[in-house]
Amino acid sequence: MVDVHQFFSPGQRVYVAGSSNEPKGLLDHLATAPLPDDLNFLHFPLPGLNATDFTALNPTAVVTTFFMSPTLAKADPARVQFLPMQMRAVFDYLSEDIDVALLQVAFDRDGVLRMGPNVDFNAGVLGAAKTVIAELNRSFVAPLGGTVIDPAKIDCFYETDRNLTPMPEASIDDAAQTIGRLVAELIMDGDCLQTGIGAIPAAILRQLIDKNDLGLHGGLIDSGGQKLIQGGQVTGARKAIDQGRHVTGMALGGPDFNEWLAETPEVVFRGADYTHEIGVIRQLERFVSVNSAVEVDLLGHVNAEYAGGRQISGTGGSVDFMRAAKASRGGRSIVAMTATARGGSVSRIVPRVEMVTALRTDVDIVVTEHGVAQIKNLPVRARAEALVQIAAPEFRDELRYRIDQR
Repeated sequence: MVDVHQFFSPGQRVYVAGSSNEPKGLLDHLATAPLPDDLNFLHFPLPGLNATDFTALNPTAVVTTFFMSPTLAKADPARVQFLPMQMRAVFDYLSEDIDVALLQVAFDRDGVLRMGPNVDFNAGVLGAAKTVIAELNRSFVAPLGGTVIDPAKIDCFYETDRNLTPMPEASIDDAAQTIGRLVAELIMDGDCLQTGIGAIPAAILRQLIDKNDLGLHGGLIDSGGQKLIQGGQVTGARKAIDQGRHVTGMALGGPDFNEWLAETPEVVFRGADYTHEIGVIRQLERFVSVNSAVEVDLLGHVNAEYAGGRQISGTGGSVDFMRAAKASRGGRSIVAMTATARGGSVSRIVPRVEMVTALRTDVDIVVTEHGVAQIKNLPVRARAEALVQIAAPEFRDELRYRIDQR
């Protein structure tokens, strides 16, 4: 087995692929011997899948992250650099000044080398990196729609036979089920959808079985999207671009899901410069973006990343998709969330958000288990009143009082 430590030197910027394409076997190997000082690891982790603490590799290692995770929250804060940046901008940021790139690759059923099941930033990184090290994972067959990579672009292969970590299935409670139903009622035949991760997106997808000719274009696909494709509800037949294809940046699922991807060329993996690019998405009529939030205030501002005075996630790609939905003819930007948090003790509809992730002008519709607030084109007071109506009943009087105090 080749020793990859020889490719590192002090002060380098090292990109590490994240989400379902994190080269975990390669990272485990790097931890077996000392690394040079002052390495800066650039990473976009996905909580639930990525738990590497790069600051633990040596006392001088730093991580630049675009998304906070429980692992990084426990690391030395002086060596964790959170960089707030939307995913489309992250692609451009990572397209220059990269010394070493760590990726995962696999062969498809025809013996073609491909990246995946996450390609969000890889194309930009490959154009910038001076050295590319790839974990060649023999344990799975690459998605047939994954991005092809020329073996000549890879300076070092590190072979493993390591099973991919499956994304845990979301647990759908009654509130998520209700929100899923309300959002599903807003979806029309022929719409092109983007959804996220978690119980509410899962509940939405499960309740679209009576729809026809839906499209998918977004940052991820999971087993919920798979079932709609297999069931014939998602066809992509009405998409003005990528007709009949389902565009994604990453795939999240278990072994059966990955085996399906290996035989499904219609699921096409593209970088964030395509999946999150407004110039692309605006060509898709009736693009519906569905995102979550920590809280929404009475003006319509969205906080999707900050709670209790600390960074808990990141800006991600939600604002990219919200603004693309506004640019799409007939598009809608939906925020879907439970009305309360912490066991019902805290309202998610608040007078003022703690951190503004998305502006009040980015959102058309807000949905909780208590209803749907259509805030697009509403004046300030009317939108506040609409949002109060979908707050949990026990918090509505206080919220109305705050409206009157303005």
